[in-house]
Amino acid sequence: MKDYKAHFIIPAPPEEVYRALVTPATIRLWSGEEAVMSEEPGSEFSLWEEAIVGRNLEFEEPHKIVQEWYFGDQEPASIVTLLLHPSKKGTDIEVRHTNIPDEDYNDIMEGWKDVYMGALREFYEE
Repeated sequence: MKDYKAHFIIPAPPEEVYRALVTPATIRLWSGEEAVMSEEPGSEFSLWEEAIVGRNLEFEEPHKIVQEWYFGDQEPASIVTLLLHPSKKGTDIEVRHTNIPDEDYNDIMEGWKDVYMGALREFYEE
């Protein structure tokens, strides 16, 4: 199991970025795919045609989102924590992703950078 940590700058205020991460209609705008998402702790979510699925654990608007991402019946759970910090250029999103299966690590790392945060950044740059 591996852990991943990175920072991404999104050119929008934290309140706006937070809403874009938790509102299904807005997720669809920046990802191009239908999304199942709720701010209810314990609710299930899915993104990118179920390429990412899991359970929502915690929300602190507009600063923090914590989710469990499913990788089969993996123990211990893979936990994603998104921390949103104001920055001079908009929002600094700190991504902490723990317990990533070794065989999935490179795909997850590239996915965070190129797909997930890349699409969100492009959405706000347009």
